[in-house]
Amino acid sequence: MRTIVTGASGYIGGQTILQLLDQGHEVYGIDRRPLPANLKSVLDKFLLQDFSSDTALQWIRHYQPDAIIHCAGTSLVGPSMMTPSEYYDNNFVKTKRLCDWILGCTHRPRFIFSSSAATYGDPVMTPCSELDPPLPMSPYGQSKLMVDWMLESYHNAYDLDYVSFRYFNACGADPQARHGQEPGATHIIARVLESIRDGKDFTLYGDNYPTPDGTCIRDYVHVDDLARAHAMAMDTNVPVGVYNLGTSSGHSNKEIVALSEKVTGQQVDLRKGSIRAGDPAVLTASADKFNNTTGWMPRYNIEEIITHVWAWYNK
Repeated sequence: MRTIVTGASGYIGGQTILQLLDQGHEVYGIDRRPLPANLKSVLDKFLLQDFSSDTALQWIRHYQPDAIIHCAGTSLVGPSMMTPSEYYDNNFVKTKRLCDWILGCTHRPRFIFSSSAATYGDPVMTPCSELDPPLPMSPYGQSKLMVDWMLESYHNAYDLDYVSFRYFNACGADPQARHGQEPGATHIIARVLESIRDGKDFTLYGDNYPTPDGTCIRDYVHVDDLARAHAMAMDTNVPVGVYNLGTSSGHSNKEIVALSEKVTGQQVDLRKGSIRAGDPAVLTASADKFNNTTGWMPRYNIEEIITHVWAWYNK
């Protein structure tokens, strides 16, 4: 199949490209940032543009993809509290423009959207299911939920063909060490391992959450498992709708620190920080809906995830 990936230069977009190419698909990428060197030699075509620009939309029309995997967006909870306009514009307004444009195409691609667990906010119960009420705590989560709502209404009114994935904490690196997170990533696994590699201290934000060890608990899912889900969603037999992607289990920040010390054989220089606004205590996912529909299951556990990131950092 011919696929266009927006956010091709990013963490999830880049891994999705590798997964699609490994499966034999024809893959084109769009990003407003240059493509990393590790992806330049493998991608079929690349356009250096904002995905919602006139140039990008005409480029998409020219290649008539079977699917658009929309990974582009702004994705940090904390900064979204300070600069919400950027998040509403980049995540919702521009995505709406892309979807409006798709509706005018004679050849309509399937639209696969990168949503977020942040749409659930501080969940009523865990693991979250797709039927749980979305109560986002940040402009980032709100902007993603706005797109989910739009996709549902566009499907009902205009027959837009879509799948939306609510990721829980994306982490890890390509198992073959071809791709991973950029330097300075804000994800806790990346931050812990970079602190070990660089000999710097690591700040743990909050140790007084209502959890067994006082630190927040998250559901960590390998980026390659997410990429594989994207490839599966291109099959139009996968019903339209929203799907969680996670493991149904959680690990605390202190567990991540301990496992990072185990994998690397080095000790973390730990510092304590305050709880950050917009961070719920526990957030884990039930992915039963997508599992039962496609047979998708996460392949990698948390120790393998950390091992792959460490291999990427030491490549």
